[in-house]
Amino acid sequence: MFSTIKMAIAIMLITGIAGAGMYVMKLRADNATLKSNQLKLETAIEDQTKLLEQQKEDFKAIMESNKKLNVLVQTFKQDLNELDKRFNKKKRDVGKLAIERSKSVERVINKGSAEATRCVELASGAERTEEELKATLKSEINTMCPSLANPNFVPYE
Repeated sequence: MFSTIKMAIAIMLITGIAGAGMYVMKLRADNATLKSNQLKLETAIEDQTKLLEQQKEDFKAIMESNKKLNVLVQTFKQDLNELDKRFNKKKRDVGKLAIERSKSVERVINKGSAEATRCVELASGAERTEEELKATLKSEINTMCPSLANPNFVPYE
């Protein structure tokens, strides 16, 4: 009987040691998994930080472009108002004028169309010509969009 008790204690001791060993191995495996997950999370955090920095830079660039665009829009509005003043002064009747002086009106409309076409080209990114850059007299400028086509022109009244 005493040997049976010794044997039972030995089996329980061996089983306890084996169980503790298995538990330690499971803890090591869990620890390795957690370390791997931590590395992945740290990498993801770094990537997100870089992305946020890039988004901040992009936002600043967009805001700067927006400011430039607003300045350009204001310039175009000013040009439009000046054209409107010229067109509507002294209650002109363009239809009657076109009948009475068709050659003159045709010349003016053709010149205006050419200048308006050049304004669209410049607004689309075309380079200014030397003549446009050097224009300082009212007779040399593009009257449709002088601030865009002729940056050196200073209007005088």
